[in-house]
Formats: sequence, structure tokens, C-alpha cells
Amino acid sequence: MEVKNQTTDALAGTVKGPGERPHEYLFITADNRRARIGEFVYYSAHDGAEERRIIGNITQRRLVRNLPDTFLSDPETPPAMLSALIGLDGEGCELYEITVETIGYFSRRLGDFVNPRIPPTPGDPVFLASSQTLSDVLSPRHAGDVGSAHVGSLLTREAGEVPVVLSIKDVVSTHLAILASTGAGKSYTAGVLVEELMMPHNRAAVLIVDPHGEYDTLRSIEDDARFRSDADGYRPEVKIFTHDRIKVRFSSLTEADVKYLLPEGTSDKMLHFLTQAFRQLTATRQNELWGYHDLRDEVKAQKYEGGERSESSNASSIEGLLWRLDMRFDRPDSLFSDSEHIPLAEMFQPGRCTVLQLSDIEQNEQQVVVATLLRRVNKARVATVRGEAQPGSDMELRYPVFTLLEEAHRFAPAGQTVVSTNILKQILSEGRKFGVGIGLITQRPGKLDQDVLSQCMTQVIMRIVNPIDQDTVAKSVEGAGRQLLNELPALTKGQAVISGVGVNTPVMCRIRERLTRHGGETFDAPAEWARWHTKDEQEHREQDGALLAETPNQKKPEKVRGFQI
Repeated sequence: MEVKNQTTDALAGTVKGPGERPHEYLFITADNRRARIGEFVYYSAHDGAEERRIIGNITQRRLVRNLPDTFLSDPETPPAMLSALIGLDGEGCELYEITVETIGYFSRRLGDFVNPRIPPTPGDPVFLASSQTLSDVLSPRHAGDVGSAHVGSLLTREAGEVPVVLSIKDVVSTHLAILASTGAGKSYTAGVLVEELMMPHNRAAVLIVDPHGEYDTLRSIEDDARFRSDADGYRPEVKIFTHDRIKVRFSSLTEADVKYLLPEGTSDKMLHFLTQAFRQLTATRQNELWGYHDLRDEVKAQKYEGGERSESSNASSIEGLLWRLDMRFDRPDSLFSDSEHIPLAEMFQPGRCTVLQLSDIEQNEQQVVVATLLRRVNKARVATVRGEAQPGSDMELRYPVFTLLEEAHRFAPAGQTVVSTNILKQILSEGRKFGVGIGLITQRPGKLDQDVLSQCMTQVIMRIVNPIDQDTVAKSVEGAGRQLLNELPALTKGQAVISGVGVNTPVMCRIRERLTRHGGETFDAPAEWARWHTKDEQEHREQDGALLAETPNQKKPEKVRGFQI
């Protein structure tokens, strides 16, 4: 049961003494409903001439006095009745020892908590902090403020009673990780964050790398009046790039990218000739556009059959390399182009959310797309901040940007070397200085490179049941108390532990409802199967069959071994 309408500070218990660790203390209470894991309490202490309310977070509780087991043995007889018969107050027979992790008092001047290291005295009263108190101190921003993201409310209070509001400045500049098991609501939470970023008080420049096609429902933001501003006519924009519209300029690939895309079995000798060709080409065409066939010509120019000095022929290696290059890059449906790519100004603009749908692109090409894009963004922001970008060029990006990567473990897998990992590490360590923010979303933190994960200084951690993933989060994520992480398996869908620089202290949060439709809902297979037999579906199939029968010049299906294909 939740504590309802906690508008005033309420007496919760009495201090017993220090806890096991220096920043912990214990108090005793008979109120089981108020003393819940994740709840906030405080005691008063004098810090010089000032009286401070030292707030702490409940991390453990233990039953220290309870009714005899015989009172509990008959489920049809209430224990309170038996207690009353012998003169005991049934409601006060159980006592709980509560462990509190001290946070400190909130300093308005610093905008953060300060721990004065003044422990409580045994016998001091402990109070449950009111919802108004928590609303003022837990979040660095208020909902609707510039730079705020209202993502939900405190889980231990009524829905909406204590808003949880992130600082967008801190989230974007120091990066974000959303971690959860499948079905816990990570994509839903990311959608809530994007909605906040598109609000008139933020107007962010956002890019979403979407390997599953889950974010196209965000397009409804454009027609939703809640995202508009009548004061200056602001209307957010959502652009969807499907796989057929995604192009990568070949000259933006590095030598490592090209080698990474070649099939297994490419020999060291072939890679040597590719290196020679690539370096020759980049040295002579530094400020020019060049394409795949230019690289191919450089490779082919190295071919020789042997001569009078008994030189061995390299023809077979060159031909093998050319065949492998053609298989990858010389295809009519190739996403690699000699001159075409998506300009950065088309992908990034304040008030625009761009979604790159990579669902029909194979994984190694997805990694190259992301690596190439992030390199371009990083170079453009560095050049712009340093005043080296030519106005109007693709190297000019005049505003900070934020990129969300779904299935982040694809782009920085643990224990593997892929082309996108290094640029991610570079941006995560240096992007703060140049306004390049990264958000990582993954269902398997154990499969994500730990150096990459540890650089995300704001974490939204939802239900995680895999022990390896739990251990990874505990080791790699700073800011979340270990005791709160113990709650991860018990969280239900839409509940999260939020920690790091985006909030003033770790909190357990109930994610708010989305304003747009969620695109990642799980299909209800039994309902779909049952719908097949409905009258409407039967009529629909009959109409489709009639239309097919009327189609002229339709090729009759072939028969193979008695089956139609």
C-alpha cells in the first residue's frame, strides 16, 4: 500500500544508533507502510548556527520484534484478536529496524546535497519527508523549465505526487544509459525522453539510430498541440529515413571501415595491397571527392604478372581482392555512394528529431553507418567550436546534438573489435567539450563494452534479472547505491532506478505515460490467430482473392514436387 497525500512531514520513528557503514544510521519504527525501501526520511541537526534537515534514503529493513509464531499459525484467526485477549495492542507488536543511507541537506546556493557528517543521536526523532520537500530537492529542475525533462514520479508516493525531472544539460553533456531486460520498458522510456526533448522549452536536435523500426510513431509529435508554442510559432519536426534513403559517401570511410566490410577469408596479402591503394588515394586526393572505382583502380594498378627478374606474380591476390571489393561495394542496391550522403544539417536541427531506420541493413553495415556518422558529427562540432568550419559547409554544425543508439551493444560489443567502438569511446570521453551527447539503450549491459558504459554519467536502470547483467551494472555504473540496485529484479514494467548527474540523488521512479503511441509493443499472437477466423477477416481474404483473379497477365504459380510456390 502506498502512503497517500504525504503533504506534511510525519514522524516515522526513533534513532537507534549508527549503521554498519560510516554514512548509515538505524532507527526503530512500528509503521511498516511508511518505512519502505527507496523512501526518504530526515533528522534534524545543528551545523554551526544553522539547523539542518539531513535527508537519507531507506536501504534496508529488518523485523526485530514480532508476534509469537503460534499467534500466526491459524490463518482464520486474526493475530490482533489474540493479542487483545492478553492485553497487547495488536497494531504495535511488530517493530522494525530500518537502515538509512545519509544523503545530506540540500543547499540552494550549490543546487546540490551537502553531507555535513553530523550523525544523529540515539533517541532523535526521524521524520518521513513530505512530498513538497522532496519535489523541491530531488530533481535539479522543475517540470516545464528550460532544460528540464519530466520523465515520471517518485515510486514510493502516489503517481504524479513527487515529479522526477532530469536536467537535460547534464544528461546531454555527460551522456546517458538506459538499461533494462526485454519488455521492461526501455524503448518506452526513451520515447518519453524524446518527447521531453521536443517540447517548446527544450527544442533539442536529436538523432535516433533505430535498428528495429520502433520510433516512427514519434511522427505524431508534429500534429500534437502539446508540443507547439503559440508565442513564436514553434512546431517540432520528425524526419524518418528508411534504409533505402540512407547513403554513406565512400570517401568518408576509413581504411578500417573498408577492411571491416570485407568477407572472412581475406588474406593478409590482400589487405596489404588494399592498404597501399588506400593510402595512395587519400594522399593524392585529400581535398577531393573520390569513390569506390577510384580505390578499385588504385588496387588494380598494383597488379603485375612477374618479369625477367623472376618476380612472383601477385595477380591472383589482386583479382581475389577485387572480387571481394566488388561483392561488397559494386552493387546496385549498395548504401555506399561516390558523392551522395545525408547532410548533417538535414539530420540535425534544433526542434527536429531524425530517425534512421536500419532494420533492413545487415549488422556490419549498420556499425559502419554509425561509425561514419559519429565521426562526421564529432569532426563538425570540433571544427565549429574551434572556428575552423567554413560557413554553410557540411563541416559546420552550430548547435549541440544528442544521438540515441538503440541496441547499443551492437555498436560497442564487449570483447569484440568493431569499427564503431573507438569513435564512441572518443565522443563519450571528449564530447562534453564540443556538445556531442550520446544516449545508449540496451537490454544486455553485460554484452556492452564496459569502458563505454562507464562513461555514461546518468543511468536509467529498469528491471534486470540476468545475474551477469546485474553484476555489470553494479561494477560499471557510478552513482546508484548498491542497495537500490538490489531492487532491480523486483521492479515491474515502467519502473526504474534513476541515478547520476541528471538527478540530485538516486531515486526509484515510475515512468510517466507517453504522449505519443509506443511503437515497440509486443504482438499478442493468440489474439492475432483468433482474428484470422473472424467474419471480417474472411471477407477481407475473399476480396483480396477476387482482386488477384482480376489482375491481368498474372504469372501462374509454378509447381514443384506437388507444392505451389
